[in-house]
Amino acid sequence: MMWSPWHGCHRISEGCLHCYVYRRDGSIGKDASKIYKTASFDLPIQKDRSGEFRLKTDRTVFTCGTSDFWLEEADSWRPEVYRMMRIRQDLRFLIITKRIDRFWCGLPSDWGEGYENIAIGCTVENQRRANERLPIFLAAPIKHRLVILEPMLEPISLEAFLDPGAIECVSLGGESGDNARVCDYDWVLDVRRQCVERGVPFEFRQTGRHFKKDGLLFTVPRGQQGPQAHRAGIDYHPLRPK
Repeated sequence: MMWSPWHGCHRISEGCLHCYVYRRDGSIGKDASKIYKTASFDLPIQKDRSGEFRLKTDRTVFTCGTSDFWLEEADSWRPEVYRMMRIRQDLRFLIITKRIDRFWCGLPSDWGEGYENIAIGCTVENQRRANERLPIFLAAPIKHRLVILEPMLEPISLEAFLDPGAIECVSLGGESGDNARVCDYDWVLDVRRQCVERGVPFEFRQTGRHFKKDGLLFTVPRGQQGPQAHRAGIDYHPLRPK
């Protein structure tokens, strides 16, 4: 499920050009650059009439799906979010960010090597952003790390960063929306090869709207972008020794 304690964001890199939050907000006349706390800010600790948490245990909560967790405007709100995550140790929080350079801003004093129930995904859309963000990401004290290549805009070499002891999964996808840029299947297969060679799990999440394969360009409807990627059957999940 998704939990958005705040909404709105600012474009900061090439992957933001056709941001789905801007698309969705624009379709109803909203300005996605306006940042505000949402009514679900305290959702993880909200309780029903019987005194039980509304969010039931053992769920993965995609956090800040309509913003960025390390957005500057959220600096004063973030400590409270960390506090709620600490309370809800029975939930697994997934944070995906383009702002890993701000990881240390407002980090809790008891963070240590990271909270066990928080997984962080660092998004890189091209080689430039991989080279900028991934060294910071790998040096940060994080228990569960994911690398997200979405939208993938060009061939990307991850070989310098693929530490199977540090990265739990690399996931990849093309760009959605009418104006989406092309994702090439050859790029996808090359990242998979890199992951297989290093024993790092790999997932092909979606084709994107404009998908090139065997020299042919396909336009894939939104509802088929995930299923078509799944049908490729190229996800890789190596068995780990116990």
